Amino acid sequence: MGSNYFMENSFTAVFEKVDDWYIGYVQELPGANVQEKTLEEARESLREAIELILISNREITEQQLSGKIVIREQILIKN
Repeated sequence: MGSNYFMENSFTAVFEKVDDWYIGYVQELPGANVQEKTLEEARESLREAIELILISNREITEQQLSGKIVIREQILIKN
């Protein structure tokens, strides 16, 4: 699996209005948290945070699996 391995994912974004800020996070992805002045900025920042976390997780996994024989499968869940 190379660097061109990407799939479409759907996550649940939660935004809270706290004073003058919008706090955003993703229920399914710990670490994806943002704080912005507008809802649109929070949405965009959260998309970027999700992308960076997924890319980083893939890179870490690739390093850990380097030289190992592994089986990769996509798993579809509906909830």
